[in-house]
Amino acid sequence: MNDTKEQFEHVIGICRDLFVKKLHDYGASWRIMRPESITDQIFIKAKRIRNLEIKKVSQVGEGVYPEFVGIVNYGIIGLIQLDKGYASTVDISNEEAVKLYDKFMDKTKELMLKKNADYDEAWRDMRINSYTDLILTKIQRTKQIENHHGATVVSEGIDANYMDMVNYSIFALIKLEYGSN
Repeated sequence: MNDTKEQFEHVIGICRDLFVKKLHDYGASWRIMRPESITDQIFIKAKRIRNLEIKKVSQVGEGVYPEFVGIVNYGIIGLIQLDKGYASTVDISNEEAVKLYDKFMDKTKELMLKKNADYDEAWRDMRINSYTDLILTKIQRTKQIENHHGATVVSEGIDANYMDMVNYSIFALIKLEYGSN
């Protein structure tokens, strides 16, 4: 479990670093995005990953790694937007955006650690393309919940689905960074 924590922190650091750099370039421009748009942005990234896994060729010379990073960051943005609601303009500073990022990443990491203990690190024996399929499944579930205006009968909400997508992406990034074992 200690390796998982260390590897998780390393990959979070990579994702957070890109988030901070993009904040510098664009500010918190994503504050205007409604959760449905964030779900669609995650869908675009997951769909590209699946296409690259199937076709084994990238027309733009980028592999799956940056797309998994994008899913992590958009998943955290989605959690922020669910909590704060979307805005008509950029209404938070870069510093506040980073604090919110850290807050929701910590919650997501806590969920992973609890589930990882229950599942006994089963993710390590999974294939990366299975994470892709699970993310695409979570996106479809999220879209369905969004179509029901967030109401569920027995299922977890949109926030839980975003956290799962982030964690599956981090598992994939760990495997890409450190190898399959």
